[in-house]
Amino acid sequence: MRALVEQAAGYKVVLVASNKPHAAGLDWARAQGLPTWAWNSQGVERDTFDRALGDAIEEHGAGTVALAGYMRILSPAFVTRFAGRIVNIHPSLLPKYRGLDTHARALEAGDKVSGCTVHLVTEELDSGSVLAQTEVPIEPGDTPDILRQRVLAAEHLLYPRALGEFVAS
Repeated sequence: MRALVEQAAGYKVVLVASNKPHAAGLDWARAQGLPTWAWNSQGVERDTFDRALGDAIEEHGAGTVALAGYMRILSPAFVTRFAGRIVNIHPSLLPKYRGLDTHARALEAGDKVSGCTVHLVTEELDSGSVLAQTEVPIEPGDTPDILRQRVLAAEHLLYPRALGEFVAS
């Protein structure tokens, strides 16, 4: 999220939202003067939460929803409401390694390269159209955490650029 704000080119961040009211990113966004919205999603029906989140997004005039560190599966109603306008970054070269534990899975498979993918969000997890990808070599001695750090650095470069290109298209 921070990289998207700091490197914004061709788009403007109009709202930072979270399902974790005490997320450090919200404090950082407020310090930058950005509007924030948060509601603890624990114990809240997914459709109810997603409807409130969608209302906040529309109230702030967002044309695109960019997910960053958002680890909740969006409801079908939310995905339909913002169809073709939800972008996400995933820490693998999709379609490889959808879901969680991508770095461990790449290492276990003996892959020589990993990376990250910016894609459109659909109802099927990590399956939307690929907008951009960056490869990250897997080095001898890599652990999942070491690889995660290198892929994260690549994400911070790729995501803002890809989002800017998507919004401009």
